[in-house]
Amino acid sequence: MIDIRLIRSNPDEVKKSVGRRGKNYDELFDKILEIDENRRKISSKCDELKCEQNLFSKQLPELKKSGQDISEMMKKMKEISEEVKTLSQKVLDLETSQQSLLLQIPNLVHESTPDGKSDSDNVEIRKFSEPRKFDFSPLPHWDLGKSLDIIDSERAAKVTGTRFVFYKGLGARLERAVINFYLDIHSKNGYTELFPPFIANRDSLIGTGQLPKFEEDMFKLENKDYYLISTAEVPVTNFHRAEILNASDLPIKYCAYSGCFRGEAGSAGRDTRGLIRLHQFNKVELVKFVEPEKSYQELELLVEDAQRVLKLLELPHRVVALSAGDLGFCSAKTYDIEVWMPSYDRYVEISSCSNFQDYQARRANIKYKNNAKDKAQFLHTLNGSGVAVGRTVAAILENYQNKDGSVTIPKVLVPYMGCDVI
Repeated sequence: MIDIRLIRSNPDEVKKSVGRRGKNYDELFDKILEIDENRRKISSKCDELKCEQNLFSKQLPELKKSGQDISEMMKKMKEISEEVKTLSQKVLDLETSQQSLLLQIPNLVHESTPDGKSDSDNVEIRKFSEPRKFDFSPLPHWDLGKSLDIIDSERAAKVTGTRFVFYKGLGARLERAVINFYLDIHSKNGYTELFPPFIANRDSLIGTGQLPKFEEDMFKLENKDYYLISTAEVPVTNFHRAEILNASDLPIKYCAYSGCFRGEAGSAGRDTRGLIRLHQFNKVELVKFVEPEKSYQELELLVEDAQRVLKLLELPHRVVALSAGDLGFCSAKTYDIEVWMPSYDRYVEISSCSNFQDYQARRANIKYKNNAKDKAQFLHTLNGSGVAVGRTVAAILENYQNKDGSVTIPKVLVPYMGCDVI
């Protein structure tokens, strides 16, 4: 959430920054400022009346002691008390309305984020390895999964519905191997492993920005204010919700495996085959809590950490900086890591690494202090996929396939798999 003081003091710059996303939020900003002005006037009037109340309260004992008639004063005090109560409720109602509108405004766009309207304007930063040149026609991973009898979409559709899968045999082992490999590497690199709940409450989803904006993409539990998480970012970021952390403990780095659940509303017809866009998938997430002045340095390190596992798997990939028009709702700057997929004949996103600055911290009320006497201030949060597991399996199947229809296991996964080929 954007600081209301920043909107109040420099509305044109805030509108300009958010407007880089390609959507006009001016009307919403104007409503926020109108409510803010009205709220401040009423709050000021309320404070004046409270001062008057305090003055009467101080005078009352003396007047009683001197035997003066206090009936008029008591009547006046009652009227003031009722007016304070009425005005206080108005202030509360206006604050609620203002908060609701603020939650609908996306984050500011960092100055280093490239301009652009869509993903076609994203900027390639670097590449790792060149795509493999096959001496045969490579198969897409959904055909490989079927022929090797390791992925079953048909039975999953019978059990649940479309865009769910069963992993079977060595396919299930490969999925599990990738998860364990990722967690092991990130843990060795200074991340504390968490195993979070796969269900979160509304406050947690508001804290990380999935609600209220993306409610249609969430799976909600009937008769409960609980949701299946769309990413481990939600529970892990909210691990420190409403807390004040010590600056000496920063940066705090967590890695977490979770199942992820997304309705993917509006994406019908896109990537409906295979493992790329499922309603349920596995992912390892990286989350950082950092001091504001170090957050962009930490973002670069986060991208390197996410890349590290793909480099060890020797999967061709590239890093791109997202344009303002392709930026996520809560992010100020994002790098996507895209893995090469032969069946697509292009790079496909496998990780997003974002700096939210203090946007999530304000929503989730996460602060830090240098020492006990300092005033608490909002820290910066970052997160990145470290990385999407199903997409990794798809990339391994396609990039490591052999002419005879088998798939070679990447060297770093052989100890986890107990075999070197499927």
